Amino acid sequence: MKLSQTGLGTVKLNNIDEMYPGQSILLQTGQLVQYGAGLFAYNTVPLLVRRKVERIIVETLNKYGCTEVLLPTLQPDTIWKNSGRYDHYVEDGTMLITESNKGTFCLAPTGEEAILEFAREKLKSYKNLPVTYYQIGEKYRNEIRTRGYLLRGKSFPMLDAYSFDADEEGMAKSYENTRKAFLEIFEKIGMNVIPIVADNGAMGGKKSEEFMLISEQGEDKILYDEKAKIGLNTEILEKENYQEYLKEEYGIEDISNFKEIRTMELGHIFQLGTRYSEMMNGEFTNQEGKQFLYYMGCYGIGVSRTVAALYEQSLINDTKWGPCGFSLPETIAPYRIQIIPKMDNPEKVKQANELYSTLQKEGITAILDDRENLSIGSKMKDCKVLGTPYMIILGDKTEGDKMEVENIKTGEKVIYTQAELITRFK
Repeated sequence: MKLSQTGLGTVKLNNIDEMYPGQSILLQTGQLVQYGAGLFAYNTVPLLVRRKVERIIVETLNKYGCTEVLLPTLQPDTIWKNSGRYDHYVEDGTMLITESNKGTFCLAPTGEEAILEFAREKLKSYKNLPVTYYQIGEKYRNEIRTRGYLLRGKSFPMLDAYSFDADEEGMAKSYENTRKAFLEIFEKIGMNVIPIVADNGAMGGKKSEEFMLISEQGEDKILYDEKAKIGLNTEILEKENYQEYLKEEYGIEDISNFKEIRTMELGHIFQLGTRYSEMMNGEFTNQEGKQFLYYMGCYGIGVSRTVAALYEQSLINDTKWGPCGFSLPETIAPYRIQIIPKMDNPEKVKQANELYSTLQKEGITAILDDRENLSIGSKMKDCKVLGTPYMIILGDKTEGDKMEVENIKTGEKVIYTQAELITRFK
């Protein structure tokens, strides 16, 4: 990517939000654009970060035997009335609806109804089970209290997956399979999440876990045993039989060592049982020719929440000014190297263009800051704002084929020839 073609100009950061400095920087630099409360557009770099997160999700779920589909986000009200959840969602103001001469339509806040409509026609026999369908699509919720920019929006991308099994034992196996996939997904992204015991709440069903990131920016408080690496949502303690429930479902017998910490929820998984199958006649034919209800599981990852948490986690600070940008993980950063030549030195401009072309051919993603009339200092600041992990300055002090590569996160500098640079990053 050449920065001269993006329209990106330098922006002086002011009054950064103390609670969410990372997303505040994204907004001030035009990498996120806010259209209204809870409604955001993504500029190139954060969009590519989001795409990387989505690619990791897709590749990992495919590895674990899940099947990708895509459901409509605009849905007729009839499928919601069939499940009995239409009135609830409309009355509490969560669901966004539109009326037309062709009927009433809903913008989907979740996907249980749509996936059952989809699955009923395809999973008619025990021979078709088990299966786990998943999609990454936009969800819409009329959040009255939008908070934390991308962390709680009205429109947001989400991974939602649904397993269908013939019995409770099969449902538990599908749940464990997807749980392992989720842990692998977050590990690949670079998020050290904790699966914690949670309350199924309005979703219903038998068992659920939330995937929490320890963060002072989170809006959840959990109880956590640091030694055992086990956590639980405090809502669990409101259950009358919580001690029996914790022992039976999770093997937790003593919570005296658990301490309260603040966390951010990035994912949630549920064993739903037959609740939604009963509501929407989700049935299959077993080996004896009898009709039985699907046992379902439901699994979700907030894609935009994960992107937001990743940016907040990747913050770097200037010792004088405080938060000044990001150093995104190499596995996630859309561009790994940013080349900054001295633009009034034709020799360095030529060297920068040749290096940029070579890196492109070698499959090493790079940004060339070829903007005119900007100081090298300003361009170095912009490198940090874009989150590029490594920076190369081609100035008057650069000699021959050798170049200094700086690690933005650590400040470490290493001298490479072009051949050595390609070997290191390829």
